[in-house]
Amino acid sequence: MAHPKNTYSLVADIGGTNTRVALAEGRAIVEGTIRRYRNTDFAGLESVLRKYVEDEGGVDPIAACVAVAGPVRDGKATMTNLDWTIDKETLSRATKAEKVAILNDLQAQGHALGYIDPANIRTILPGPDVQPHAAKLVVGVGTGFNAAPVFDLEQGRVVTPSESGHANLPIRTEMELRLCQFVSTAHGFPAVEDVLSGRGLERVYAFLGKEADDPRERASHEIMSACEDDSDPRAIEAARLFTRILGTVCGNLSLIQLPFGGVYLVGGVSRAFAPHLTSFGFGDAFRDKGRFAGFMSNFAVHVIEDDYAALTGSAAHLVALDPA
Repeated sequence: MAHPKNTYSLVADIGGTNTRVALAEGRAIVEGTIRRYRNTDFAGLESVLRKYVEDEGGVDPIAACVAVAGPVRDGKATMTNLDWTIDKETLSRATKAEKVAILNDLQAQGHALGYIDPANIRTILPGPDVQPHAAKLVVGVGTGFNAAPVFDLEQGRVVTPSESGHANLPIRTEMELRLCQFVSTAHGFPAVEDVLSGRGLERVYAFLGKEADDPRERASHEIMSACEDDSDPRAIEAARLFTRILGTVCGNLSLIQLPFGGVYLVGGVSRAFAPHLTSFGFGDAFRDKGRFAGFMSNFAVHVIEDDYAALTGSAAHLVALDPA
């Protein structure tokens, strides 16, 4: 399909497993242009983007923005769960775009807030009315874990990056202490991401098998399927433990950032858990802050069920860079 030259933006969401690429007109993704590529099939992002340009009939975008699952510093990104390094020069060379930008994937999710169809937002914990410039917080649970605060200032939106998934896991109970020790034995350091991620759910399941002296392994999608059909009590126990720790971590992050505009859970694992968060105790763990338990009701919690929100956020970021 032929596209007009220097009209659309090219946007990409680079995860640990797949890269999604699309064209955008302003903040809107152009219908029918989203393509998904398995990262293991390519040597690096430049190869992916060149393939996309070819697949879209040699499209010549005017701008390009990629969202990367890893830290971005001085215009250069290093993937956390993939051996790729991405910089603006590579992005320009691959797309021939006049303007390029690189975001952390959670930054892109933050830039998407306000531009997502409300039908794709599920409320887990309601909150009070939101003021226009109230801070927000996006929390990503998928291949990894991360969080980023969103500030709407008079000068525009600012989404600050972080690497929250590599902070220490919180410990509230004897069981959680043993879980931390189990993760540390296997991986050397009990980080949040070692539990709150897809592979983290698998580790929680394995930990419960060790606790019961009945070791078994299951993939994360199998664990969630077993929660749906009630076929494996250990899967349900693993999901409950996962959910309580997620509530604790999100509550901690909320007290640090004060997101009176709401907490937004994003990522594939968040979407999979969305129907179960309430029944598995997310709210109780989120509010379990002693004398600040009542204060926690200031923070609404939602799940974004739009798999392409990072693409929308990347497009919105390019618009903000050049609002004219």
